Amino acid sequence: MIKWFPGHMHSARQQIAEAMPKIDLVIEVLDARLPLASSNALLTELRGTKPCIKVLNKSDLADPGVTAEWVRFFEQSGKGVKALAINATGKGETARLTRLGRSLMPHRGGPGKPLRILIVGIPNVGKSTLINTLCGRRIAKVGDKPAITRSAQQVDLRNGIMLYDTPGVLAPNLEDQRGALCLAATGAIGDNAMDHEQVAAFVGDFLLERYPQHLVERYRLKDMPENGESLLEEVGRLRGCLATGGVVDRQRAAELLLNDLQGGRLGRISMETQADIVVV
Repeated sequence: MIKWFPGHMHSARQQIAEAMPKIDLVIEVLDARLPLASSNALLTELRGTKPCIKVLNKSDLADPGVTAEWVRFFEQSGKGVKALAINATGKGETARLTRLGRSLMPHRGGPGKPLRILIVGIPNVGKSTLINTLCGRRIAKVGDKPAITRSAQQVDLRNGIMLYDTPGVLAPNLEDQRGALCLAATGAIGDNAMDHEQVAAFVGDFLLERYPQHLVERYRLKDMPENGESLLEEVGRLRGCLATGGVVDRQRAAELLLNDLQGGRLGRISMETQADIVVV
């Protein structure tokens, strides 16, 4: 079972609560590959009636058809909620986000009345990348490990928009273990809190069911393995992840498979569809 809730995230929750009264609009950054697993019900609770844009980031790594379904889902989820699928590294795409934000708060953004936007999201969904692209320069730390941002900050974009940034927040109870495995697979959970072989086997089962052709193309498979465990063995043999005596080093094979998934080398893959989730 995956459990992970670093202590500094308790203070992040408090920082968000304190910032919310000064905010006009909330941007919640999600991973387009797993929009619900990368969301946080606490953020919805803290937001209250504030308008919100659900940003499905890393859409260039996700299955475009599935992403379009998620955008429609969020747009229909409640009053004041909009959704937008983007790649946060693209200035043109973030310009779409800025225009949408202004349209939701047309009375803000003028002299003396900046549009105050709080950007929130769990670790490693690309929140800092989005902030840096919006600013046109490096303001927030960016990395491929979760929990890079550790303190709140305020950034004046000098175009009538004021950004408020907070550390990533992840719910303390990862009771949905499928969601937790998806988070681990895409890099949102620290390496020390996960069993790479377990997560990779889960990913293997998922890919064999949903995206088998992606595996064939990436690893030049001649025969389709029966399950995720067998896939790890086959990938390990094909990619030279071998220990003494020619035995497959499953840890190395698992890390290779997960790195390929996270780097988009397996193609555009969505780990969640609405059919996978029971929404209460």
